[in-house]
Amino acid sequence: MRIVMYFWKNLWITFFLIVATLPVQAAEPPELLFLNWADYMDPEILEEFKQRTGITVKQIYFDSDGSRDELLLETEGKGFDLALVNGASIRILAGRGWLASISETDIPNLKHVDPRWRTEHEGAETYGVPYFWGTLGIAYRQDLIPFAVLSWMDLLQPPEGLNGRVGMISDSRDMIGVALKALGYSLNSTDKQELKAAEALLQEQASAVKTYQYISLDENSALVNGQVAMSMMYNGDARMVQEYDENIAFVLPQEGGNIWVDYLTVLSASTDKVSAKRFIDFLNEPEIAARLAQYVYYATPNRAAEKLLPADFKNDPVIYPSGKALEKSKPYRRLPPRIQKYRAAIFSRIVY
Repeated sequence: MRIVMYFWKNLWITFFLIVATLPVQAAEPPELLFLNWADYMDPEILEEFKQRTGITVKQIYFDSDGSRDELLLETEGKGFDLALVNGASIRILAGRGWLASISETDIPNLKHVDPRWRTEHEGAETYGVPYFWGTLGIAYRQDLIPFAVLSWMDLLQPPEGLNGRVGMISDSRDMIGVALKALGYSLNSTDKQELKAAEALLQEQASAVKTYQYISLDENSALVNGQVAMSMMYNGDARMVQEYDENIAFVLPQEGGNIWVDYLTVLSASTDKVSAKRFIDFLNEPEIAARLAQYVYYATPNRAAEKLLPADFKNDPVIYPSGKALEKSKPYRRLPPRIQKYRAAIFSRIVY
């Protein structure tokens, strides 16, 4: 018996000695892949998160909500940990099973977020955390436009001198929505006659359009170098590009437009949902959220962060439009599938 015990004891000692001499495999540092708009995240905040947690956040950029959805469709929602999703799409992506649920247990700093924005869109309270909200309007060069831009018609029926110098957005909801608003209709219209009128207006405008791609926001922007004299643009982006040319102005047209909300979501296929939710919680720390708002020039839905913002930021009518300015603006709402298909066909005939 002693011989047997001695044999097994020595066998285990030998095993552990062999294991101890094997080269140690260094653990892979945690990494999150974030599907996001370009220029919509402060790199210094990502670095601070990495220093605090050891987690690296890498971004993959899309240039329209449609291109983001196409990318997710190609991958069946796999390959990403987080995605920035507009309010109108969150229910659709959740319905495909691509989004993980989120709660205050996962993200304690949700307590700072205004409930209005959490519930603004169907499915948002369950699957998203509001990131920023804003408006869609017209950015234009005051030194190149010989009149005050006030209406969507100024963009959709520009004078001949601006042919080939207008920028649009390659997004069916936004593009068709502004045409509907210009004609006095709801941007959520389901009336085919109204949609036909919107298409005719956009077809009439086509010769004036230089690009349907969202223009860049850096010093090489077409709005900065003058290739584009006016363009559809989100309000905070207009503030960002103004850094390169003080002649750039922004207007929320008198007919109103879209009030949008962007949401941070966690992909259900993510292999590290805990870290993804930790990142969202970090972004909603009031001090971090306030810094991020000032970097992107957008209104934060984080009420605790708003208290930390400088007065000139909170009083900026481009970033925080007055209630009166927003009276005629509405969020996008769910549309019947047949209308979505009809709008997609209109969009294809104009852009492609």
